[in-house]
Amino acid sequence: MASLGSLKSSIFDREERKMQYQSHIRGLNAYDRHKKFMNDYVQFYGNTKDVHNDMPIKTDQDTIREGYRFIISEEDDMDSTWEKRLVKRYYDKLFKEYCIADMSQYKMGQIGLRWRTEKEVISGKGQFICGNRACNENKSLGSYEVNFSYTEAGESKQALVKLVACKRCAEKLTYKRNKEKEHSQVREKDKYKRKRERSRDGDSTDDEYDKSTNRSKKVKRLHLQQMMGGLMKIILRSFLRECSRDWVNLLSQKKSSLYHILNI
Repeated sequence: MASLGSLKSSIFDREERKMQYQSHIRGLNAYDRHKKFMNDYVQFYGNTKDVHNDMPIKTDQDTIREGYRFIISEEDDMDSTWEKRLVKRYYDKLFKEYCIADMSQYKMGQIGLRWRTEKEVISGKGQFICGNRACNENKSLGSYEVNFSYTEAGESKQALVKLVACKRCAEKLTYKRNKEKEHSQVREKDKYKRKRERSRDGDSTDDEYDKSTNRSKKVKRLHLQQMMGGLMKIILRSFLRECSRDWVNLLSQKKSSLYHILNI
């Protein structure tokens, strides 16, 4: 049996190593910390696979393959069988924060998503390298939340997952939406242009109508002036004729009076 002193020493050494490890981790940047964790993961757990016996027994791997869920819901947690608990432990250990995208059909607005493989998790693909399956850019990366719709166990589900992408690949995420927006703007501009042209044609018609109306008014005014001028001439001529007749009569009367005086 270990003595109390050796037990205290063991606990002290373990806590000291823990503090040293934590201090070392805090001094690393995100990428170096990722590499440290992955190296320790391989060192602690390795990549060994279970050796299958010839006996038709159900292994942990078979259980995981049959019971694994992309997203475990609260209803799944309520099933407390050993197989489900094993799947839940595997799920909790699975690095599921980032995903990988297939953008080969991005022009049609179709983006395929999947979780990363163990190799991709260790290499940092989808976290420190662009999450587009066909891109290896590791600079100017941005993180985007994308909606993942999928069918699992005959049930349709959705989950928000993170996708890391470079600037060029990020544009592919909204390519179709942006194109539809551009087409919509072009249609609106054409519609506005046609409306303005129709309005301008309407204004030209109104101007021509106004000009025609003004010409008609001028013609009527000129015709009226001509009629008034002719009427004034007739009146003046009649007036002069009457004046001339009265003058002749007056002269005749005066002449008769003069003859009468001379005869006397």
